Amino acid sequence: MKNMITLILAICSLQMQGQVQTKRIENIRIRDPFILADRDSKTYYMYATGLGSSENGQLGVKVYKSKDLKNWENPLTVFEVKSGFWGNLGVWAPEVHVYKGKYYLFVTFTSDKEMLQIEGRPKIKNRGTQILVSDSPEGPFKPYANKPHTPEQWMSLDGTLWVEEDIPYMIFCHEWVQVTDGTMELIKLKKDLSKTVGEPLTLFKASQANWVKSLSEVGTGDNIEQYGYITDGPFIYRTKTDNLIMIWSSFGSEKYAVGLAESESGKIKGPWKLSQKPLFKANGGHGMIFKTFDDKLMLVIHQPNNAPYERAKFFELEDRGNRIELK
Repeated sequence: MKNMITLILAICSLQMQGQVQTKRIENIRIRDPFILADRDSKTYYMYATGLGSSENGQLGVKVYKSKDLKNWENPLTVFEVKSGFWGNLGVWAPEVHVYKGKYYLFVTFTSDKEMLQIEGRPKIKNRGTQILVSDSPEGPFKPYANKPHTPEQWMSLDGTLWVEEDIPYMIFCHEWVQVTDGTMELIKLKKDLSKTVGEPLTLFKASQANWVKSLSEVGTGDNIEQYGYITDGPFIYRTKTDNLIMIWSSFGSEKYAVGLAESESGKIKGPWKLSQKPLFKANGGHGMIFKTFDDKLMLVIHQPNNAPYERAKFFELEDRGNRIELK
């Protein structure tokens, strides 16, 4: 009987190895979800980070795959933080863009290197967005250098790509922890995205949106009386009538939220007009916009913003030309 049980277990194990294991979207904990919809393979790729995101428990970036946005294959590691890499303390907010036939991973790293401390504030670590490149959405992704693309003395995060008149740009956030009133920044990139060109341009400050509240007002974080206004998670979308829209995140009356901004010039340099109310306000955010394979316009965010309950949530959008709104 013992030999029979051993044989059955061995057969089951072999069968399991030949099958792809999947998870339902509601069972995947994820912050800052980003979807790459690959139309050639009819596959959705969802990028994620976190402790233990590679097979051996190292920091890294992983990707889930799905055909229906509901059932996702167990993730593959597309980048792993190795010994000696500058961003050795944390990995945040990965997103992958297709550009000139290659795949580019924009991801934020935090290092253990302390930065210049502002008087009366907690100590801060070096944080910035870096761009990595691969020939495949499944990686491996390789960094251009052992340093961030964002200014090395800035505490920055959440870089995203926008290409305008064949010029690539990165939009990113200058952290509120360092500047109190977080800003949205723009910087030009080299044609191969290997380096930045010139100096950042400030597009707007978080406090310019009248729905945004400081962390001291919403009661979030440590030492909240010392803290200011957040800019998070920019993503750029051009509407069917050529309006240029940015979604971004901060904190409002119901905590984490997604806001809207519109470029009055129709160009990435703005000036940017901020919406009077958020697109989504119910304690969820860091969104991005994509089209499904049946051409539905979708917003994906994480909600709630409370650990460990964060999940990817999908909402259909309507493009009205002059604006976008939830259906």
